[in-house]
Amino acid sequence: MTRKKLPIGIQTFAHIREQGYYYVDKTPFILQLANEGKAYFLSRPRRFGKSLLLDTIANLFEGQQALFDGLYAQQHWDWSVRHPVVRISFGAGLMRSSDELDQRIRAIVQENYLRLGLTLPAGLDIPGQFKHLLVQLHQQSGQPVVVLIDEYDKPILDNITDSTLARQMRDGLRNLYSVLKDADAHLRFILLTGVSKFSKVSLFSGLNNLRDLTLDARYSALCGYTDDDLDTVFAPELPGLDREEIRRWYNGYNWGGTSVYNPFDALLLFDSRQFRPYWFETGTPTFLLDLLHQRQTFTPGLTQRLTDLDLLSSFDVDRIETDALLFQAGYLTLHQQEEVLPGQWLYTLGYPNLEVRTSLNRALLPGLGVAASQALQHVSRLVGLLRANDFAGLQALFNAFFASIPHDWYRNNPIAHYEGYWASVFYSHFAALGLDITLEDATCQGRIDMAVRFHGQVYLFEFKVIERAPAGQALAQLQARRYADKYRALGQPIHLIGVEFSEHTRSLAGFEVLTLAA
Repeated sequence: MTRKKLPIGIQTFAHIREQGYYYVDKTPFILQLANEGKAYFLSRPRRFGKSLLLDTIANLFEGQQALFDGLYAQQHWDWSVRHPVVRISFGAGLMRSSDELDQRIRAIVQENYLRLGLTLPAGLDIPGQFKHLLVQLHQQSGQPVVVLIDEYDKPILDNITDSTLARQMRDGLRNLYSVLKDADAHLRFILLTGVSKFSKVSLFSGLNNLRDLTLDARYSALCGYTDDDLDTVFAPELPGLDREEIRRWYNGYNWGGTSVYNPFDALLLFDSRQFRPYWFETGTPTFLLDLLHQRQTFTPGLTQRLTDLDLLSSFDVDRIETDALLFQAGYLTLHQQEEVLPGQWLYTLGYPNLEVRTSLNRALLPGLGVAASQALQHVSRLVGLLRANDFAGLQALFNAFFASIPHDWYRNNPIAHYEGYWASVFYSHFAALGLDITLEDATCQGRIDMAVRFHGQVYLFEFKVIERAPAGQALAQLQARRYADKYRALGQPIHLIGVEFSEHTRSLAGFEVLTLAA
């Protein structure tokens, strides 16, 4: 097996094809889109290959046949027809005012005029310039125009914490995108891509024919690498790596069909040969973490969240649903979908993989009152305490943690008064380790049954708040409900651990352990 170069961070299709890099053939999907429709929208998390997808499509419509040697499109595309392609990207830089956005749009439109050999007319506003460009390209070439828009939402997302400015950005972009409706007769293909999915009403007024591919099962693998891609295209990179561990760490992103890996993760793993949270480390917005804490998000509940299509698609400047934000940003993914009634779909969301679960919970700990440096110490000590079955040390670790939180923090942070706070702290410490955790009841806030399998042992936790349940009930419930029975077949020691919190003293009020022999 011959190893090729890894296309880390390369978004130019021609460079990949001409310089001997690995390439996963997405042209079967692209041809299906081109043959079956005209105007599309796709939302995917950052670093998922959206820019490379658009560049591939551009080269296809421009008739760059030599670049498609050996790919599906080579034998299935009409290379005799070439279309002018208008490219728009908001990926570079930040815009902090509506004037800056207008200047950027004018510069992008002008660049397309120059690249495509047209003269920019004077005296036209932004919609006029864009419309004139599309009409002239159609008339000059005799072929309708292809419009590809990358990071269509970035100017809004860059300013999402300033709702007034974000609305100005939204209105400025709508001024540009509205042209696409009136220019329909001059267009062959449109694809807009971004991270978020803003409502058609707020951003794409009039573009009713825009097909949303985000949750179309047929295109779940339009971006990203599948298991089969890793086993075939990247087969030379696999020796020396634990194949199942690759799946556990990085596979699992799903939009209703085939699950995929984030390309950025896979490529950096093949390059460094080390398992690390590559994608997560590229930037988790503090806005997201702050929002989860402000909304008193029950962190164990992130393993399984039920939602519907309306909530999943509800993302706008003035209405950002937690589930929509986590799903569109890539921190939760689709685990299950069910049509409960005709046309009524229920979706179950959860973490896509180990990377996201461990990294997000570690990032959430400071918002739960755990200083970043302290969180690292606690998480590293936790492994040793579990490995030694040092339950007294485990109790002391969490007692010391709760005791270390300043009184002012409790007074100034609403999440500390939320019933699920105590269990969230405990769960996020364990989840940050990447342990094998099963939550029996993630929706019963403040009281969860948590099963942890580690080092040939099973640990079953029950959490209670003594102001809401009599003391001693945590361990008693583990015994009374015979939670251990489902794990006895493993033939491993089982530890029942009842943990009780006191809201009044802000500390552990009880920590009882009962060990059942294998």
